[in-house]
Amino acid sequence: MDLRLNDTRAIVTGASRGIGLAAASALLDEGATVIGVARTPTDESRALEASAGFRFHPADLSGPDGIAKFRDELGDGGRVDILVNNVGSAPPRPGGFASITDDDWLRTYELNALAAVRVTRALLDLIPDGGAVVNVVSENAILADPLVMDYSAAKAALLSFTKSLSKELGPRGIRVNSASPGPVATALWLGDGGVAQTVSAAGGGTPEEVRHGAEQAMVTGRFTTPEEVGALVAMLASPVLGNLTGSDVVIDGGMRPTM
Repeated sequence: MDLRLNDTRAIVTGASRGIGLAAASALLDEGATVIGVARTPTDESRALEASAGFRFHPADLSGPDGIAKFRDELGDGGRVDILVNNVGSAPPRPGGFASITDDDWLRTYELNALAAVRVTRALLDLIPDGGAVVNVVSENAILADPLVMDYSAAKAALLSFTKSLSKELGPRGIRVNSASPGPVATALWLGDGGVAQTVSAAGGGTPEEVRHGAEQAMVTGRFTTPEEVGALVAMLASPVLGNLTGSDVVIDGGMRPTM
């Protein structure tokens, strides 16, 4: 299927690895020009820069100053047909609720909710009528988990923001949707310092046992791949789905037990 993204211009945040990198790659494959934004490049994002149509832009999106600087550097030289708000982090909290400080809550909320709010606001004047905003939320927005309590709350806020913004921008034909992955096979879950390693260190098991436990919670028996989430993001950005807005599409291997 042609997603009709040729000659569109996209910005993807958190694009140096994982879901963001996969979303940038999927949009490139569909003919979009992509600006990938993250603090620092990686070997993977450098490899993507060899592709025609991709440019990496270093920026710190964790606070308002970095976002304002990014907007100034971007200038007013082009429209943003597609905005993918993906930047985020899910620090595990094996010590429980009492171990999560005010600073922890604020940092998590800033990166996982306010970054999307601030970037969208900063770029709104560049999004034309008929554009698309895709927010990468999380299954934890609905399936709140004490292991990532502050992350779950921040993603719930991002899910609500998605719905509210879709109602405001809908009359302009700007569609605002979200993708909510369950566990994804990225460094955030499976890498050094990721969820599996942190939880196993706190609980006395092994990272492999933590991974296996997560896989058992999914009826498919496996983690979602970043490429599968990237493909979903490209679909949500496509005008082929021109009347889809205010929706959250879950990709979690059947983990959510409710309809």
